[in-house]
Amino acid sequence: MSDLEHRDPAIFEAIAAERRRQMTTLELIASENFVSDAVLEAMGSVMTNKYAEGLPGRRYYGGCEFVDVAETLAIERLKQLFAADHANVQSHSGASANLAAYLAVSKPGDVLLGMSLAHGGHLTHGHPVSYTGQLWRSVQYGVRAEDGRIDYEQVASLARQHRPRIIVAGASAYPRIIDFERFSVIAREVGAALVVDMAHIAGLVATGLHPSPVPHADLVTSTTHKTLRGPRGGFVLCRREHAEKLDKSVFPGLQGGPLMHVIAAKAVCLGEALGKGFGAYQRRVVENARALAAGLLEHDFDLVSGGTDNHLVLVDLRRRGLTGKVAEEALQRARITVNKNAVPNDPQKPWVTSGIRIGSPALTTRGFGDAEMRRIADWIAQVLERPDDAERARAIEREVLELCARYPLFARDPVLR
Repeated sequence: MSDLEHRDPAIFEAIAAERRRQMTTLELIASENFVSDAVLEAMGSVMTNKYAEGLPGRRYYGGCEFVDVAETLAIERLKQLFAADHANVQSHSGASANLAAYLAVSKPGDVLLGMSLAHGGHLTHGHPVSYTGQLWRSVQYGVRAEDGRIDYEQVASLARQHRPRIIVAGASAYPRIIDFERFSVIAREVGAALVVDMAHIAGLVATGLHPSPVPHADLVTSTTHKTLRGPRGGFVLCRREHAEKLDKSVFPGLQGGPLMHVIAAKAVCLGEALGKGFGAYQRRVVENARALAAGLLEHDFDLVSGGTDNHLVLVDLRRRGLTGKVAEEALQRARITVNKNAVPNDPQKPWVTSGIRIGSPALTTRGFGDAEMRRIADWIAQVLERPDDAERARAIEREVLELCARYPLFARDPVLR
């Protein structure tokens, strides 16, 4: 019996049940992935006991000599991975990383031009329910109705009209390549700072499968837990001239003591990303997303922008008379996990939506390839053809369980082999 099982059996069982769920479902949420055993080990280490306000070599507490090693490794690996001048690895999340970046180059009340959540952006890109939409005067751009691609002419027009202090590029549900150079040209024209949120595509950027924002942006934010395959957390990269303001924006501006066990785990995942297997893994992530998209198109699904260039597919269900909520729940009954998601010009409420977002990183980590992704596309089509058919869901569930048993979690890690 483990110590946790003995001391807190309720939490022990919740963790055990979550492990069973992960092992016996097809995880297709684009913002999720499975970390390595080494990342899990670092996350559960004694570094959680240490308070370390400040930066390596400049702490407000004694006894930081070993957490300094971990944070310095994370910083140096991150700078190497993305060819960045400066990195701060202390942000607790992508949201706090974005806030720190904005505050480093602007002040509340300034104009922020960001991508609309309804068109694939993120809450922290200026949505009114987020503090970023309340502290800044938010203006939102979107995608073109005819092809689902970012409307760069609209971005330029809004920038000239509103003269934003910050332009935010990046997305949480955009399946195409983003032209960071074009954003940079627009930002320079109006005297704005360009902040790029690359949380979803960081792993693709690190391996050259998506153009890097680093040469074009003033600051670049990201999470570590999506395509980078690390612990839940954030980081910010910036040009040398913004380094001091960024560091002060993170601490003492937004946070106190950093989570040193998470920073240690970030260092581990960044070390893995620098390894020779990471590029091949990311190529499979993209290939698998394209295979999934192709399979869905064969079943006459409508895909926003018609397909994908990265790790995710956004499915528009309006022509099928389904909501994202209905689709998510129906697929869940067959042990296929997706998330409901708005599509451009969505008539449904955010908790209902007209689409689903599907991603390939987690199942690529599991070892899936083209054949498995096309088979999953077929199962999705079967379920959504009759979403209330419990017998069909059970039949597909049995097939899902067989597939999961053939690809056990952590047994065939594509990055470390």
